Amino acid sequence: MSDHLKRLNAPKSWHIARKTEKFIARTSPGPHNANAMPVAVWLRDHMRFASNMKEVKQILVQKDVIINGKPCRNPRMGIGIFDIISVPRINKHYRILRDKRGRHKTIEIDAESAKSRLAKIRNKTIVPGGKVQLNLRFGANVLADNTYKPGDSVVISLEPENRFAILDHFPFAVGNMAMVIGGKHSGIVARIVGIEKVPGSVPNRVLLEDPESKVRFETIDEYIYMVGREQPALTEWGIEE
Repeated sequence: MSDHLKRLNAPKSWHIARKTEKFIARTSPGPHNANAMPVAVWLRDHMRFASNMKEVKQILVQKDVIINGKPCRNPRMGIGIFDIISVPRINKHYRILRDKRGRHKTIEIDAESAKSRLAKIRNKTIVPGGKVQLNLRFGANVLADNTYKPGDSVVISLEPENRFAILDHFPFAVGNMAMVIGGKHSGIVARIVGIEKVPGSVPNRVLLEDPESKVRFETIDEYIYMVGREQPALTEWGIEE
């Protein structure tokens, strides 16, 4: 497969100029889904830290970009929602979120907030020795007890001495706060007021209520990302109309 794709065919979530050049970097297989944005695109097209791929590679080879606590060397590595990106040389830290149009949005955060990240549990498996392994949405795996369920979110540490230790837990349950990360309600943070399990291969339905307007809407469980209990755990959402 080519390392590049046409800009016109790039996912809309990347939010890039379409007609400036013909090609753009293609995301390598790895964490997140097909909409994951390559680090090169983030550095060059979103943040303007580089003007071309040569400069992107120079930045990465110097280990100047830390993603989820680990230096990134691959310019085509995909980044996605709730990833934490640090640039130690300029002492800046960022969180990737989604706006109401489903586009990647970069929010600057402080150094303390960059020490942990939110992660959704995709599923869990039993590994040799009878231990429970949580398989997280962004590709990481952590060992835990049987308290956690698919659809829940956990806050994990990104500090080297305590990497991926679970710091907090937000269950996928009625009454808790969730962020919608897909569909026409993308980017909205609301409270879950109902969960309807649908038999067969059809996705389960989730009913949510906006805590401010009290307007209710429905989405599927695949688009739900738990972000808190009574209140959202994050304060800097950066969501725009």
